[in-house]
Amino acid sequence: MRVMKWSMIALAVSAGTSQFAMASSQDESKGFFEDQSLKAKTRFEYMNRDYKNGAGNIAKPGGGFKSGYRQDSGLSELLTYESGFTQGTVGFGLDAMAMGSVKLDGGSGRRGNGLFANDSDGNPEQSQGKVGGAVKLRLSDTVLKHGQQFVASPVFATDDSRLLPEVATGTLITSKEIKGLELSAGRFTSLSKQTGMGRDSIGGLADENGNGGKGLTNINIFGASYSFTDNFTGALAASDADDYFKKYYVNLNYTLPINDDQSLNIDFNGYKTKGESRGDLVDAIGDGTQGVDNNLWSLAAAYSIGAHKFTIAHQRSSGDNAYYYGVDGNGTIFVANSIQISDFVGRDERSWQARYDLNMKSYGIPGLSFMTRYVMGDNITTNGLGEGKENEWNVESKYVLQEGPAKDLSFRVRFANYRSNGAYSGYSSDVYDTRVIVEYPLSIL
Repeated sequence: MRVMKWSMIALAVSAGTSQFAMASSQDESKGFFEDQSLKAKTRFEYMNRDYKNGAGNIAKPGGGFKSGYRQDSGLSELLTYESGFTQGTVGFGLDAMAMGSVKLDGGSGRRGNGLFANDSDGNPEQSQGKVGGAVKLRLSDTVLKHGQQFVASPVFATDDSRLLPEVATGTLITSKEIKGLELSAGRFTSLSKQTGMGRDSIGGLADENGNGGKGLTNINIFGASYSFTDNFTGALAASDADDYFKKYYVNLNYTLPINDDQSLNIDFNGYKTKGESRGDLVDAIGDGTQGVDNNLWSLAAAYSIGAHKFTIAHQRSSGDNAYYYGVDGNGTIFVANSIQISDFVGRDERSWQARYDLNMKSYGIPGLSFMTRYVMGDNITTNGLGEGKENEWNVESKYVLQEGPAKDLSFRVRFANYRSNGAYSGYSSDVYDTRVIVEYPLSIL
């Protein structure tokens, strides 16, 4: 597989640098400092989770929980610097990041939302921070980057759903030598979680006691995407996470323009996970397999007319266990029914979604949008408890300032109501989830 990865990239580089190639990105480089950028993103996040039916986050002596209520808020700052590339056949550059967060509210009795790490006494940290950097080289339209970075591959993706993002350490090469075709390949050796300040702070899959296994050792990834037409794209990706699993992904996306005001989009996503049976995995259904083999796919259709978009989606999971991810990044799940609380990826689960989006620009309020969706899942295989079922309802509204000194400042409110039946309650607890997120991106250089 590795020979195929690099031979494909070599082919793309060869084609792009032939006498028939157009001017490349490196040919147009203005220089290390001339093309540099420095960006800051300030984020405030408030998160409240009100668990029902006795669920909670802090155990009491003798059993049960002290509270089923989690609430905290904080402020974070993310600085990202990207240099340009030096001129010449091979360009050299540097990227750097610095980030930190400060707790505004939330004590030990309400912890557990994932905004902050805990100190040695079990209390949320008052502040956190980390820095990182990467070197990069560019030949024609192919870039090699080594060091700390953010990754958005469907088989290895750093999550940014809390105050600070996950950060991966490793090497990634991306090639765009052929028009419409993007190839990528990488090897990563560690992954720092959102509240982790170390480079390898994400634990592995849970053992029989619910404890995390060892963290990520190495993961190799490959990806290819191609625009067949302006309206039809496809993508393939694969990964090999040492000691865990191999994962394969496919995507097909087609948009049918109906007229200037209407369109229909069809989006298919599929995963296949293959892994060895492992003694340190939780056996989700009690049949002794303890494997990670899983097939997961979703198909969504979205009809847009003016300011309105209506989406329906169906998703299915099958195999030895539920779909596993996390050691390969908490954002590594590109399927239709992965929403605010649940991903609807239980063993043998079938789920359906209905969604509505509204863009208020057509009604004279540019920057204001609204979304609501409902997903229900059933047919979940459980540990002898019968058929598992779950459902979730989301409501979200966002407003982005369109002009003025605070242009691009955004305000976002998210609410989720999640419920599961008795057979599935041991896997996922009923909860109301409310979040308020304010972001201000600023381009300094």
